[in-house]
Amino acid sequence: DAKTTQPTSMDCAEGRAANLPCNHSTISGNEYIHWYRQIHSQGPQYVIHGLKNNETNAMASLIITEDRNSSVLILPHATLRDTAVYYCIVRVARWDRWGCTCAISPWWQVRRRVAFI
Repeated sequence: DAKTTQPTSMDCAEGRAANLPCNHSTISGNEYIHWYRQIHSQGPQYVIHGLKNNETNAMASLIITEDRNSSVLILPHATLRDTAVYYCIVRVARWDRWGCTCAISPWWQVRRRVAFI
């Protein structure tokens, strides 16, 4: 499994974009980059994931470098409701019985985390 490193905390002005970096220099070709967040007193919540291409959803964007050694989670208009611990996780995808690739990404196997304040 690839190890991930992230800053231990980051600050962002409300209404501005928050850029949360993650380094994963030991990533292999079939490992996905996942981001989860955990708001105080709640369980982890999926944010976004990607393999090689940049991804965007309603909550965030994931920018992956061409060599896949690092990535950045972008929250385009951060608010106080985005205050959470953000987890960057790298895991291999598995095939389920329907032929879909389903990434196995247990949040508790995170090496480091980012507190977004």
